[in-house]
Amino acid sequence: MKTHQLSRRTFLRGVGVTMALPWMESLNVWGDEPRGRDAASEAPVRLAVLFSGNGFHSKEWWAKGEGENMELGQVLAPLAAHRKKMLFVRGLYNEQALKGNIHSSQTGNLLSGAPLASGGEIRSGTSIDQLLAQRYGNSTKVPSLVLGCEKSNPSVHKNYSMLYSSHISWSSPTTPTPLEIYPALAFDRLFKDEVRRGDQSVLDAVLEDTSGLRRRLSNSDQQKLDEYLHSVRDVELRIENAGKKGELQGWRPTLAKPNMARPADGIPQDIGEHMRLMADILVLGFQTDATRITSLKLNNDHSSLRFPNLGVDYMIHHLLSHSDSVDWLKVNQFFTQQVAYIASKMDAIQEGPRTLLDNSMVLFCSSMLTGNHEARQLPVVMLGGGGGRIQGGRILDYTGKPDRQMCRLYLSMMDKMDVRLPSFGDATRPLDEV
Repeated sequence: MKTHQLSRRTFLRGVGVTMALPWMESLNVWGDEPRGRDAASEAPVRLAVLFSGNGFHSKEWWAKGEGENMELGQVLAPLAAHRKKMLFVRGLYNEQALKGNIHSSQTGNLLSGAPLASGGEIRSGTSIDQLLAQRYGNSTKVPSLVLGCEKSNPSVHKNYSMLYSSHISWSSPTTPTPLEIYPALAFDRLFKDEVRRGDQSVLDAVLEDTSGLRRRLSNSDQQKLDEYLHSVRDVELRIENAGKKGELQGWRPTLAKPNMARPADGIPQDIGEHMRLMADILVLGFQTDATRITSLKLNNDHSSLRFPNLGVDYMIHHLLSHSDSVDWLKVNQFFTQQVAYIASKMDAIQEGPRTLLDNSMVLFCSSMLTGNHEARQLPVVMLGGGGGRIQGGRILDYTGKPDRQMCRLYLSMMDKMDVRLPSFGDATRPLDEV
């Protein structure tokens, strides 16, 4: 390798071994890559879906303007720092959510647009996150991470199973994806390795090349190189599961091992701490490339959560949602603060020319616009750049327009992850503006 100019990708080489390097400030590894999605060192696009049940304050969920001058209602005020990387989408809906009952019928098909079976039967549709997980499952340790902060409700409400209102992620039409509500178990799923370690043959093969490279690196990049080499052992052990599509060269995650202590067993009694732990685990999963698909259900629709941390402990979330009170607004903002926290952490992680947030799509939505079951349009906010393919700082208004299916947004989002389908749910074409 030349000291003054490097090839399109920089490698460590040994006998029968070629190891691509992660992004480093000392080496122009990514800067001269083509911008297309086929670039080997291009960071992958990630998807996070954040859900808050029961809608929002009817007078404070709004946005107007564009870019850094965009004005936000009080519910969305915590996202003000991310306005330039935000899409506020108005007017989309799920037609099937207007059929059947309230709550269950408005939630169980939120990410699929599918019709729901009644009478206690369980039948919905495969959700967008799980469809993408089926595509990317062989590329990461965890095909998808499905997190929640409130237990599932197995009862029946007005002839529909409450499992619909407890799950937004569906692995198949009859299978809600298992929900992990324990932070310690979610953490273990990302990082616990029960496979017996073998010899570090790849590392031995590139030791000589590593020594020569180290002299050209800054102190911080030397540390990053050490972290990377330690991560190689884990990559080798994952080859069997990753299959032929495993990414053995090009882009590498910015974090090779967890940078937070393992959470304590059990469910935190402080709902704020519970949500924050799940938010940290979501970001860790993306940062280490342990998964590229995560959903975080902050609460159920028809939720029974209380919020003593906010001084709002006299009424459960569902009943509180039927008023536009000061306390309801306070709870709404608390949920939006979790989204803002995730966006801020992701935007602080640099992945070459972009940040983790730039390389992601973070969808924040609910099953209804307001707590009075208004589902003729859905509250939708998306943060992130989708790998540089989404322009933020905009408001997209589909109110009164034809073909305003929520599933058109999902087709657009799948396109950013190079999954192109002729239809999804009740939609046959994506949203051109996304």
